[in-house]
Amino acid sequence: MSQRLVVIGRLWNLTFCDSWSLHFQYAKLKLPIMKQSHNAYYANFYEMLSRAVQLEEGKELLVTCGRTGLNKAFPINLLLLLVFFLAFSVAFIIVTVSTIKYYGINSVVTSVTSSFVPCSEKPNVLDRWIKPPLALMHNMSDEELLWLASFMPQRKDYPFNRVPKIAFMFLTLGPLPFAPLWERLLKVHEKHYSVYIHSQVSSLGEFPASSVFYSRQIPKWGRMSICDAERRLLANALLDTSNEWFILLSESCIPLYNFTTIYGYISKSKHSFMVPMADRGRYNGHMSPEVSIEQWRKGSQWFEVNRELAVSIVKDTLYYPKFKEFCTPACYVDEHYFPTMLTIEKPAALANRSLTWVDWSRGGAHPATFGEPDINEDFFARIMKRDNCTYNGESTSMCSLFARKFSPSALEPLIQIAPKILSF
Repeated sequence: MSQRLVVIGRLWNLTFCDSWSLHFQYAKLKLPIMKQSHNAYYANFYEMLSRAVQLEEGKELLVTCGRTGLNKAFPINLLLLLVFFLAFSVAFIIVTVSTIKYYGINSVVTSVTSSFVPCSEKPNVLDRWIKPPLALMHNMSDEELLWLASFMPQRKDYPFNRVPKIAFMFLTLGPLPFAPLWERLLKVHEKHYSVYIHSQVSSLGEFPASSVFYSRQIPKWGRMSICDAERRLLANALLDTSNEWFILLSESCIPLYNFTTIYGYISKSKHSFMVPMADRGRYNGHMSPEVSIEQWRKGSQWFEVNRELAVSIVKDTLYYPKFKEFCTPACYVDEHYFPTMLTIEKPAALANRSLTWVDWSRGGAHPATFGEPDINEDFFARIMKRDNCTYNGESTSMCSLFARKFSPSALEPLIQIAPKILSF
């Protein structure tokens, strides 16, 4: 009898647990629970009791409420993992959609693909040495600039396709009145020239982005003498490894030929163009022994030098301190330093003449200045067909590529006459 009561109690427990499990599942699904009739409910109960009689005869009760709960319960760790995964997926989708809406699909794809670098690809370290600076403005002092510009490859062959360029260096007291004429000269020759401006005024006016003078003014640091400015121009131009020839010009200079003629003349020359004339005036004996009176020279400041001579100028620490200390008014450093130093260091490299024509026939301390009334065909015929000079060991009548001094009033007639007389 006692065993029957135990079995009945277990069956009651089973029925009670199964019933509550069913109610729980229905509650979760938010479905209505169907009510059973009393007769159906008791019929089921009596069926359970009949099964209990059979269990009493030795059969094991295989299912209990506790085991049923264990078999039917969902593992809590797996449930937490599933919830975490769903939350992460929702967050990722929200972030992705927001990014695409803000930046656009093209920019997102571009940023992802551009950041991929194959393992075998390495950055080209050579680019930092051979590419010209993107901007001319920098915060280097004169000493730092001259030191950096003095580096020069010791091998003549280059491990890249180098196109030699002419560096046009404008040393100005103010604006560039002949900028439109230079624009016309340099048009469509971008790969063969560079432009640098050193001006005593802080602003040269606004050049459009398409102009050859746009953002080409170099920073001004340290001392402001003319010779310092010329060395500073050379040093900034030397930072571009493709610059091979360096021409110093003023705001009153104009070109006499088209760019193709100028480039061919300079690039084929075996010499640089400077006028080192022997002169004993203004010499100071304290410059000896570095500079003797026999080595003292005077010449025009408007020169053209190749890269080798330009490096010699910016790296000099022997002669320049002497000129700085002892070449004082009425000794002008810009008229004596370059011809004297290069005559001592590289005498065979100089052609002993200038490429810039000036007229000293009127006398005085300054050359003649030409304006609008002077611009005609006869005027340029006298300049371009003057006395012969030597070019690469041979006589030629083509001696000057540039001319000065011209006033701003000469611009309009020069623009009009340029296609016929100057060939550009």
